[in-house]
Amino acid sequence: MDYTLEVIPLPVSDIDRAKEFYETKCGFHVDIDQEVVPGMRLVQLTPPGSGCSLMLGDTVWESTPGPTPEPGSYQGLQLCVSDLKQAREELTARGLELSETVSYADADGASFMYFTDPDGNGWSIQEYKVRATRPLREVI
Repeated sequence: MDYTLEVIPLPVSDIDRAKEFYETKCGFHVDIDQEVVPGMRLVQLTPPGSGCSLMLGDTVWESTPGPTPEPGSYQGLQLCVSDLKQAREELTARGLELSETVSYADADGASFMYFTDPDGNGWSIQEYKVRATRPLREVI
């Protein structure tokens, strides 16, 4: 049995502002933007090439058990690319503010850039050059 991670709900304070940021500055594709049931608007966006999407919703946590996360409280969300330099060029051309590249070691997979969304949710972009030739799950 395969289990795939498909959607991550993300706490934001303003759905329209977050949608604009992820679509325009990050280049995510808008899959859904609708009121799925009365009073519950969902916006689902997918990064290019990803099998997992983000879900922005103003009332999504009301229908699930547990605490409601605060906007900006998610840290460590991670995107992976095969070419960090190319990703920097594409994203800065879109207007995304990125940190300088940080390399923690000489090994593949040890270089990162960082950014935050308008609420302060924290992201990293990790370079795995081997991903240009095969999925990481086949390498490890």
